[in-house]
Amino acid sequence: MKQFFKFLGVIILLLSVAGTIFYFAKNEEFPEGKQGKEADALAIKMFNAINNDAFENTEVIEWSFRNEHHYKWLKQENIVHVSWDDNKVILNTKSLEKSKVLVNEEETNNPDLIKKATDFFNNDSFWLVAPYKIFDAGTERRIVNYEGKDALLITYNSGGSTPGDSYLWILDDNYVPISYKMWVGIIPIGGISATWNDLKTTESGIRLPTKHALSLFGLEMEIGNVKAYNPKANELANKILKAIKHENYKNTRYLEWSFGGRRSFKWDKEKHIADVSWDSIRVNLHPQNKEKSTVFFNEKLQEIADSTIVKKAWDIFNNDSFWLVAPHKLFENGIIRTIQKEDGKDALLVKYTTGGTTPGDSYLWILDENFVPKSYKMYLKNGRMNGTPATWEDWITTESGTLLPTNHTFGNGGKLSMGEVKGYN
Repeated sequence: MKQFFKFLGVIILLLSVAGTIFYFAKNEEFPEGKQGKEADALAIKMFNAINNDAFENTEVIEWSFRNEHHYKWLKQENIVHVSWDDNKVILNTKSLEKSKVLVNEEETNNPDLIKKATDFFNNDSFWLVAPYKIFDAGTERRIVNYEGKDALLITYNSGGSTPGDSYLWILDDNYVPISYKMWVGIIPIGGISATWNDLKTTESGIRLPTKHALSLFGLEMEIGNVKAYNPKANELANKILKAIKHENYKNTRYLEWSFGGRRSFKWDKEKHIADVSWDSIRVNLHPQNKEKSTVFFNEKLQEIADSTIVKKAWDIFNNDSFWLVAPHKLFENGIIRTIQKEDGKDALLVKYTTGGTTPGDSYLWILDENFVPKSYKMYLKNGRMNGTPATWEDWITTESGTLLPTNHTFGNGGKLSMGEVKGYN
């Protein structure tokens, strides 16, 4: 027996020594930083880089944490469905007393499970959306010089389940977070790091992590089934498409129109080939394979198409077709749809993240009582327009049965005619 206790004592001593060595090898002092305008400016750059506006407008976020806790967060309603084992809590994050508890699908009164669900949500959502919480109430922001670059130190003085924790965000050259280091109550070693770079671009436009690698013993943390989407915005977009007879638009083969009397078009939608004409030039444009395009001067074919002229035709087509068919493009790839209130009514904000000639532009569609667009406000990435209005008016039903506008009026009184608009098969 004495030998056993002697052996046990040696093991405990070795573990203590190893733990002490590990602590001093891994522990980092809490970094010094400076609060104020510089820190807030860095935080705003980070917010812009991660598309915080899309996060604020996201309606639903779903994920699982280590495949043990499962979530459906109705963000605008402050409701979270939290599930684990045989338990489900419909958590009201603003009024916990309104939360509901179900065990084996039977509703029951259990404050302990509400508390447990709250703690789960506070922890597990942080591993999903932490970069979007840097301006939460009770946070302090400091700018820190870390390895020769600016990093952002966030301290949570209140809120959540573990107030007092701090996180140092490491940013890339575009101010996108790629990892953070932690000084938190539940981990005695300061400066443990976690990656933030296994990201998924969601339907609502935010990028969320799918896993994290920790510097502590090489641990990995899985974030599964990550989704973020806007069902109410999608429903409103579908009402618009129904109102403007989008199904007929999809089946329309040919569209013809002109743009302010300066340019004219005939577009074979089925083959995606467009005749683009201005002055004495006509380009038979293949937008998806511009090398196949041909150029005519005074209806005489150029032996070698001028690539500059083809590029100009492509730019013109992208711009001028948008003024004709933009409402029919609400569900194209790279589009983020959110709802905003305009004069107390739902309006649809559409942001184009890819495609066209000016990705990053946004348009707020304002609708009539039948969900037909009557105007929009333009927010261009280059800053030239910030809420500039334009009407969408004089809609016609084409021969093919779809609705298209024939005129626009700008806020300054200027008018734009789409000429004789035709849609046929």
